[in-house]
Amino acid sequence: MAATNSTEDAIVVEKENNITLIGINRPKVRNAIDSLTGKKLSAAIADFENDPKTDVGVLHGIGGSFCSGYDLGELAGQQDPQQVQSIVHNPEGVMGPTRRMIRKPLVCAISGFCVAGGLELALMCDLRVMEENAVLGFFNRRFGVPLIDGGTVRLPALIGLSRALDLILTGRTVSAKEALEIGLVNRVVAVGAGLGQAYNLAMSIAKYPQLCIRHDRDAAYYGTFSAESFEQALEREAKDVTVELLQEAKEGADKFRQGIGRGGSFSGIKERKLADWERAEMKHESKL
Repeated sequence: MAATNSTEDAIVVEKENNITLIGINRPKVRNAIDSLTGKKLSAAIADFENDPKTDVGVLHGIGGSFCSGYDLGELAGQQDPQQVQSIVHNPEGVMGPTRRMIRKPLVCAISGFCVAGGLELALMCDLRVMEENAVLGFFNRRFGVPLIDGGTVRLPALIGLSRALDLILTGRTVSAKEALEIGLVNRVVAVGAGLGQAYNLAMSIAKYPQLCIRHDRDAAYYGTFSAESFEQALEREAKDVTVELLQEAKEGADKFRQGIGRGGSFSGIKERKLADWERAEMKHESKL
């Protein structure tokens, strides 16, 4: 695994196969993000999106916690209201590129504290893998700090308005068990296994034809957040099928006709150890 940043940097980027791992590296403040780190995270994610050799990203925290939110020390020490306003009104977002759609699949590995703006960062990702002792919650409620990085927009879409308001208004702690039950996270794993299992999940996405992955992902997001009607969402889903995507589909159909992939294996895919949740899913499917 090749690191492209030194471990002294606030954001550390590593690449393995067609996976990019982006780590928040401010462990002394539980990976709280100040305005400079937010800009660096935005740049790292943009580089990942623009890299033709990488298909899926993993966002994680270094040193025991994912992210404890915005660095309130920076806010408390700020004397110029206009400077604070300029930070808040950054078009990309304060915590990172939270005010736009990420163009490639992004998996979040949650360990330790994932609270306040850190939870908004996790919500920005497509999927979330949470260690069983990690903590979620909008702890910013205790200090009168508003949610400005997409939390009020993405959370109701994920878990429903009633449950979202419960978390937003009370700022209470959410355990891994509850987070999984309400659909806030997608996997719960053992302590210390978050990053590894998030990487395995990313690999399970990256092994598939990517034009199809991105088409279906984009259509799901458009139908959820942008479409004015059910019919408009369906129209966009069909309209965005390109000649290149159809060619990719034809190649897949040819492989299927040859018998490749029918047994769950694919030509040219490197064998790897299955994650616990993948093994459990395969066992469940075999009983159906």
